Amino acid sequence: MADLRFDLPDGSTVAVTVTTLLNGGYAGRSQDDVAAHVRELAELGVPAPSETPSLYPVAPYLAQQTDEVPAQHDRTSGEAEWALVVTDDDVLLTVACDHTDRALEVHGVAWSKQAGPDVLGRKAWRLADVADRIDQVELTAWADGVEIQVGTLAELLAPAYWLDVLRARDLLRPGTVLLSGTIPMREGVNQFAREWRVALCDPATGDTIECAYAVRPLPVAIG
Repeated sequence: MADLRFDLPDGSTVAVTVTTLLNGGYAGRSQDDVAAHVRELAELGVPAPSETPSLYPVAPYLAQQTDEVPAQHDRTSGEAEWALVVTDDDVLLTVACDHTDRALEVHGVAWSKQAGPDVLGRKAWRLADVADRIDQVELTAWADGVEIQVGTLAELLAPAYWLDVLRARDLLRPGTVLLSGTIPMREGVNQFAREWRVALCDPATGDTIECAYAVRPLPVAIG
């Protein structure tokens, strides 16, 4: 399990012990676009999911609020996402970066997500406070300072969709954290970066939630 703390706009702080961590995948609002993306990935050797949108349970300790991510090799990268955090009496929305092992991804998407942390922001909004304008919220990622992803939450399945999924699976309970899946990455960018930053921005208020971290290579293995 992992213990997280979130600062809210009203000045309060909410602590959450993560008991269930879920990573959404192939979660674009347009499933026709998702199908095209699945075909593109298949050409790169990434196995197609049996169903879309997909949902991958990973170990709860992978939910982290950290400034550093250790990596065993240089073929890992992040993804711009949002996250739902279920507390004792509310649902929060924050920013997230799903750091994934791309070398392992060709053997199994779920395995690749288990090999890296889900880095979450240290601030959050109450979902109810932004629900009426959720599609206007902006999501952006930078790799080594270069903007590589930019869009709005209208491109992804809405939080309401995932809340229904959690409710149907009896997972809408305190300690559940769900990541949204990601938006398209710009063509031709170098995603294997050492510095990652992801931001959620609410244009209505100008409020922004960020997470940022450095990728630290681990020592060379012996044997």
